[in-house]
Amino acid sequence: MSDQFEIFLTCPKGLEGLLIEEAVGLGLEEAREHTSAVRGMATMETAYRLCLWSRLANRVLLVLKRFPMKDAEDLYHGVLDIEWQDHMLNDGTLAVEFSGHGSGIDNTHFGALKVKDAIVDKLRTPQGDRPSIDKLNPDLRIHLRLDRGEAILSLDLSGHSLHQRGYRLQQGAAPLKENLAAAILIRSGWPRIAAEGGALADPMCGVGTFLVEAAMIAADMAPNLRREQWGFTAWLGHVPALWKKLHEEATERCAAGLAKPPLWIRGYEADPRLIQPGRNNVERAGLSEWIKIYQGEVGTFEPRPDQNQKGLVICNPPYGERLGDEASLLYLYQNLGERLRQACLNWEAAVFTGAPDLGKRMGIRSHKQYSFWNGALPCKLLLIKVTPDQFVTGERRTPEQRQVEREQAEVEVTDNDVAPGKYEKYNKNGNPIKPAPVVIEQPRLSEGGQMFANRLQKNLKALGKWVKREGIDCYRVYDADMPEYSMAIDLYQDWVHVQEYAAPKSIDPEKASARMFDALAAIPQALNIDKSRVVVKRRERQSGTKQYERQAAQGKFVEVNEGGVKLLVNLTDYLDTGLFLDHRPMRMRIQKEAEGKRFLNLYCYTATASVHAAKGGARSTTSVDLSKTYLDWARRNLSLNGFSDKNRLEQGDVMAWLDACRDEYDLIFIDPPTFSNSKRMEGIFDVQRDQVQLIDLAMARLAPGGVLYFSNNFRKFVLEENLTTRYAVEEITDKTIDPDFARNGKIHSAWKITAR
Repeated sequence: MSDQFEIFLTCPKGLEGLLIEEAVGLGLEEAREHTSAVRGMATMETAYRLCLWSRLANRVLLVLKRFPMKDAEDLYHGVLDIEWQDHMLNDGTLAVEFSGHGSGIDNTHFGALKVKDAIVDKLRTPQGDRPSIDKLNPDLRIHLRLDRGEAILSLDLSGHSLHQRGYRLQQGAAPLKENLAAAILIRSGWPRIAAEGGALADPMCGVGTFLVEAAMIAADMAPNLRREQWGFTAWLGHVPALWKKLHEEATERCAAGLAKPPLWIRGYEADPRLIQPGRNNVERAGLSEWIKIYQGEVGTFEPRPDQNQKGLVICNPPYGERLGDEASLLYLYQNLGERLRQACLNWEAAVFTGAPDLGKRMGIRSHKQYSFWNGALPCKLLLIKVTPDQFVTGERRTPEQRQVEREQAEVEVTDNDVAPGKYEKYNKNGNPIKPAPVVIEQPRLSEGGQMFANRLQKNLKALGKWVKREGIDCYRVYDADMPEYSMAIDLYQDWVHVQEYAAPKSIDPEKASARMFDALAAIPQALNIDKSRVVVKRRERQSGTKQYERQAAQGKFVEVNEGGVKLLVNLTDYLDTGLFLDHRPMRMRIQKEAEGKRFLNLYCYTATASVHAAKGGARSTTSVDLSKTYLDWARRNLSLNGFSDKNRLEQGDVMAWLDACRDEYDLIFIDPPTFSNSKRMEGIFDVQRDQVQLIDLAMARLAPGGVLYFSNNFRKFVLEENLTTRYAVEEITDKTIDPDFARNGKIHSAWKITAR
């Protein structure tokens, strides 16, 4: 075999430029860049060094042969022509990977089969001994790449992908591969910062991949030093003495690196479930003395061990795939920006994100951006210098104005015991000057965001007297007042519940998303609410019981007050909260009319109307709903107010229940869904189609002199005329809409129905 080999290094898309620099530094010659690969010439020593030291490559492929091929027969004979007895034993194990297509081979499995057949046929003995297939841990892993009619046959020296360092046995939901994490660290300048003794902090560290890769770079630890199984271990061309020499050198370098005083490397993670897995990964990597992981939110992490320490803050924020993630992600980025400005002055920061537009919401400009791919997802690496001149604040000022303000704010230090060197400036008398403290300003809202904030504040002021007079602490403050900001915003005491209406298809999704982020940035400032108390959901066009489907599982309830009763709302787990705010006037009407009456609440949901009826002195209440979940919630609402007796909860299909019922009621409330096809009911309920049957069944249960209130929120609903001929019907919609819903007169329709 020759002293020089052609080598292919594969890597994730976007890492080619960094990989070629690394590979040349490790001895690769005649290096050339390809898509997701680097090609060059190397000695066996360099090939081993690449396996051991490459932080960026996936695989190290040693090219055995190149040959032209026109069809499957050319492929078979080209592989058969190799002296395979120089590479493996005839009873060894084998795995074949095939990539590319053409030359009559469009199926990679078929191509791999032809390569395997040629190798097996070459090594088959007269006694029938032959290699067998082992896809997990073969003696030899062969790769054939078909490229424009040329077959490139290679031996995989790495075995398992080199990104699998062996320390990360436990991982989070969306982990970065180790070589991608290393590439991000290198591009962020960490090798330079580490060489200067700088610190590193990851405020969203997950299971610690950035931390471990950073510590290995700083400690001069070969990334694959602890790997025991290699693709060349059972290869007959393997040179054990040469490998032993390189491995011992790497071991000595690692020992020397770890003997140095460890750098300050810290990770913070909000999810308590990831803390121990992260610490376990650090321990397996042998870096427990260098890395510490703590539980903590982004807004509380403290990256500085002392005022003079500088370093790098690096993180990979979540990308967001669930309903309402827009708010949590926006505020996460805002919190990160605030923390950088407050606690990391003069540090450097690197934010790797799949949502680069959110990077603009941190309130700090990035001075460089690099494109990467995380699997199939395009991402950006935002590099930031955390200095005041990069802050995006609420007021536009020139650099000259900022300099004047800093000079004016500087004060002389009169304490003669100040430690030498503590301050860098001195006045003409030689007295030290204390620098002005850095004032952290709120990020400036965009023009659209400021306009939206102004509207919220205007609405809040307009509703203020009414809210105070009526003693209301849950109300709507905005309902798509501005068409380009299509959402509803409700206040629940000191919580904000935002429902984003899905944008029409005619609206550019990027513009809709940008407006949403503008609005979300404005809401906490305009309403003076902490960002952690803003909950966002997206409301699509509804059908059936989608509004009742579970969105999350936090199980967190907030107690609110309305008309002298206490009610439980859940702002996170369902699209609706358990309290329809627009029905407030109807509930208050029921409370006033309920004294001494038998009250029936159909499609009761969480039975808030029944609580009000009980508060108003109802003789009894009966609440019917198909959902056990909401009846349990109703039971809690009633119990919260001390109304456990004489308050029945019935689970069942309302139409079937009414048909079987023989009781009489003095006051009935019906607020049916627009459409329902629950598996627990027979057939399908459509409010427009089935209204007559529903109202007839309910009126049959109405006692003489009783009142039935019928309401629904189907905007196209039309009450059947024949109902008005048989019953006394009065539309009371206008009387059931409070000032906070006055802009949306079609939020619901309501009628008062009595017997003629």
